[in-house]
Order: sequence, then structure tokens, then C-alpha cells
Amino acid sequence: MTFWENILGGGKGRKGPSPQEAIQKLRETEEMLMKKQEYLEKKIDQELQNAKKNGTKNKRAALQALKRKKRYEKQLTQIDGTLSTIEFQREALENANTNTEVLKNMGFAAKAMKSAHENMDIDKVDDLMQDITEQQELAQEISDAISKPVGFGEEFDEDELLAELDELAQEELDKSLLEIGGTESVPLPSVPSTSLPSRPAKKEEDEDDMEDLQRWAMEAM
Repeated sequence: MTFWENILGGGKGRKGPSPQEAIQKLRETEEMLMKKQEYLEKKIDQELQNAKKNGTKNKRAALQALKRKKRYEKQLTQIDGTLSTIEFQREALENANTNTEVLKNMGFAAKAMKSAHENMDIDKVDDLMQDITEQQELAQEISDAISKPVGFGEEFDEDELLAELDELAQEELDKSLLEIGGTESVPLPSVPSTSLPSRPAKKEEDEDDMEDLQRWAMEAM
């Protein structure tokens, strides 16, 4: 039995762990190592404080504290490397597990598609689509025939109808003009029969014009 088989619980008489089981084990190991990291970091701080405290009073104790600090730092470095390796392995297992699930689902879908097409014949599908096309064309022809106006055999020239309509409109216009022309005109005042006198000299002319204007006004009344 190998070291990893012993760690993961494998063996000759036992089936290997599933990817999910291995991923879970690696996560648990990561958590354990991270707790170990926290412990070592605290121990390093303690030994550093001990070395400072005994630096002047007890040189031997200070040196021992520094030695322990170095050992803790070495263990911490080893744990950092181990965590990187485990993290890489866990991510690889997760990717492999994802790919396995994807391929499994794709195979399941392929089988379902094959089962769906099992009773289909491409020639029958072509015949069915051709029938559908013919029926759609027939339905369109029927719709066009139904929507076409029915004249019961009577056909009219549209130009002749428009010409007749113009004649009717002209007749209505002429009739309106005749009605306007036949109305009585409003009486206007009569024009005086007496002609105006010719213009004399400037002063006399003004006086004569005034007299003529008054006389003309009297006659008009």
C-alpha cells in the first residue's frame, strides 16, 4: 500500500475514492494546515518577544528563543509549500470532476437526441415539409380568391367613370354661377344730369364752384 493510498484510505481490495471524496479530503487537509500556520505564527511572535526580553539579561535564553523561532519559521515555510501543492491538486481534481460531469451530461443529451430521432425518416420529413408548403400555397390562393371583389360579370372603365364625374362637377359649378348672376343688384344713387361749369379765374372760380356745388346738391335731393 502506497503512502497516498494509506492517506486516502485506498487499497487493493477497495475501490478508489471518487473525485468528490478526494476534493473533500484535500479541503479538510487545507483547513488543518492553515490552523497550523496560525499556531506557528503565534509561536514565532512569542519566541521573538522572549529573545528581546532576555537579550540583555539572559543571553543563553535569548539564543534558545531565536533557535526555536527559526525552527518554527522553517515549518511555516514547509506548510506554505504544502498548501500550494494541495491547492493545485484540488483545483485539478475540481476541473477534472467538472469535465467528467459535462461529458456525462453531453452523453446523456446525445442519447436522448438519438432516441428522439430514432423513429424519424428524413425522406418522410421532406415529404411532410413539401405537403405543408403546398397546403400553405393553396390556403393563400383561397384567401386571395375570397378577398377579390366580385362584380357579377360587370366590368367598368375607370377612366370613363372619372370623366363622367368631372362632367357632373362642372354642371354643378355652372349651375351655381347662374344662380349668383340671377340675383337682384343693389340700387345705386342716381347721377345728376347737370354738368359742372368750366373753371373761371381763381377767386371767382372758387365762388362759382361753391354755388354750383350747393345747387347740384339741392337738385340731387
